Amino acid sequence: QVQLVESGGGLVQGGGSLRLSCAASGSIFRVNAMAWYRQAPGKQRELVATIVTGGSTIYADSVKGRFTISRDNARKTVFLQMNSLKPEDTAVYYCYVNINSGLAYSDYWGQGTQVTVSS
Repeated sequence: QVQLVESGGGLVQGGGSLRLSCAASGSIFRVNAMAWYRQAPGKQRELVATIVTGGSTIYADSVKGRFTISRDNARKTVFLQMNSLKPEDTAVYYCYVNINSGLAYSDYWGQGTQVTVSS
């Protein structure tokens, strides 16, 4: 059993910053890829950023240069630093992790945290 706990969402003015965190706990042998997705009202869930075990990252074009994904492997935690936020960044943000329990590889999602950016 694996649990993901997200924190850090909220309301911020355009141009402001927020930092999201997502901590994994439970039956974990190794955490593989970690990522953040978001879903705005009426839109499909989209990938924001992903980071693999070695630290390589991929970003959506819409957030490049503004968002930074990082991870703390010892704490099994992934972060998303969001700077220069825009109203179009408003969405529910979900963390994603791929975990090796020692028996199988499985995908897990956080509960989602609301980010609202006012103009």
